[in-house]
Amino acid sequence: MTDTTLAKKAAAVTSPELTDKVVLYFIEHGMQILTAIVLMGAGLFIARWVGSILQRWLKSKAYDEPVSNLIVKVVKLLIIVFIGVMALGQMGVQITPLIAGIGVAGVGVSLAMQGLLGNLVAGLTIIFSKPFTTGEYIELLGVYGQVTDISLFSTTLLHTDNSRVIVPNRKIVGEILHNYGNIRQLNLTAAIGYSADITQALALVNTILQQNPMVLAEPVPAVGIAALHESSIALAIQPWVKVDDFVPAQAAIYQAVIEQFRNQQIEAPIPRRNIQILNPAP
Repeated sequence: MTDTTLAKKAAAVTSPELTDKVVLYFIEHGMQILTAIVLMGAGLFIARWVGSILQRWLKSKAYDEPVSNLIVKVVKLLIIVFIGVMALGQMGVQITPLIAGIGVAGVGVSLAMQGLLGNLVAGLTIIFSKPFTTGEYIELLGVYGQVTDISLFSTTLLHTDNSRVIVPNRKIVGEILHNYGNIRQLNLTAAIGYSADITQALALVNTILQQNPMVLAEPVPAVGIAALHESSIALAIQPWVKVDDFVPAQAAIYQAVIEQFRNQQIEAPIPRRNIQILNPAP
């Protein structure tokens, strides 16, 4: 008799035995299995219900969105895990060896996922220490942008050209961070000639800033003489605007300065050079 024939006979004997054992298990533990399924369904419902109530309560207390989302997710996960353990106990599963196995597996997974866990710990540090919040403009590690999302593993920054930068959270914690907040200061300049009326020019700039709706009244814009060049006087125009208005406000202010200076005949000087030719050709 060949090995293949023996294997087929063993499979023929084993298959009915396995089927009988499965059927017998469901017959003996049918109520426990049904109870476990009902428990899991109730657990999912309770987790969603508690999560929605907790979300509304945290919103009423003006918690930051990343913090409230994290708390809701953790609470829902704990409820599901607790009811899942109860369901497994109803099905006759030994809970103690299962928990021990999960603990051993957790150690191995943590060693294999050090980078991911580092991002997770850093994300929790950012969410609770709040070095920056959503909507603020930050700069670090040579990247910059407006914070649009703070998750457990990464932070998303939005550039003025609508491109996005995804920064792992472990790269943020412990680094030097420049937080501009929700407003930014423009650093603009305009050149006028030495013969121009400086008082009139500064008054025109202040009027332009006061009439621009994107310029904030507080902090007060800084306007004055920035530098004295060889053929011109550089005026510093440094108003404060919201982060979203940084680019359009700059263009609008420059255009208004050009138009008003033209109307008041305040011209920007053209650089001139006196060239002396030595030993000119005959």
